[in-house]
Amino acid sequence: MNTTDRTPADLLRSALAADAARPLVTFYDDATGERVELSVATLANWVAKTANLLQGELSAEPGDRLALLLPAHWQTAVWLLACSSTGVVAELPADTTDTAGTTGMDSASSLAAAADLVVSGPDTLEAARACTGERIALSLRPLGGRFPRPPEGFTDYAVEVPGQGDHFAPFSPVDPDAPALAVGGRELTGAQVVERARADAGARGLGPGARLLSGLPYGTWEGLSAGLFAPLAAGGSVVLCRHLDRLDAAGLEERGRSERITHTAD
Repeated sequence: MNTTDRTPADLLRSALAADAARPLVTFYDDATGERVELSVATLANWVAKTANLLQGELSAEPGDRLALLLPAHWQTAVWLLACSSTGVVAELPADTTDTAGTTGMDSASSLAAAADLVVSGPDTLEAARACTGERIALSLRPLGGRFPRPPEGFTDYAVEVPGQGDHFAPFSPVDPDAPALAVGGRELTGAQVVERARADAGARGLGPGARLLSGLPYGTWEGLSAGLFAPLAAGGSVVLCRHLDRLDAAGLEERGRSERITHTAD
């Protein structure tokens, strides 16, 4: 990666310039059997469309707070990088797993209530209603499908994003030293996210071509780093697995073989 990169969006742009065709995020949902592989170019296209939606249709501005109530998922990675592209601060609750329980839902609701806008999956819609700003819902169905019936009071992401532009330019440059991400009780600037991601990549021994398998949730820095930022910073890729605990040892071994896994997050 380019040493001048100072935001996660910069890292994506450098990856696009270096090798747009290589895999960047391979996503599995072991509850449904879904597998999606996104190249750098494909992920970047989703990010550009989502950033245009944020900046244009939703009128989000640098410094606005977006509550991201989604599990570890390829579309969550898209939103994280779209926020970085626009200067919007992505805030994740402490627990974004599928079994958050009462405490986790309370945390998500509190986060949504304080946010300027919220992005929610199907399991956190009630918590997301605490947001008085724009509300966006994702079905998390295979291939980014729509809700069979759009949730009342929400914009269906899958309906709105396809018509957005394939190229994105922010109205004003994103400040790498401004807040960019809040997770696990800590707020990080874009530059700090890149710095920590590079350090984590080094600690894990990641380099160009590395394939890191992660089943960690996105509600902690460790999960975000392993599940997106460290592989991106290293010029590698991530195999992001939701409901990985449904695989037995033989299934996990087979995945490691078939996906050419070089590193595993635990």
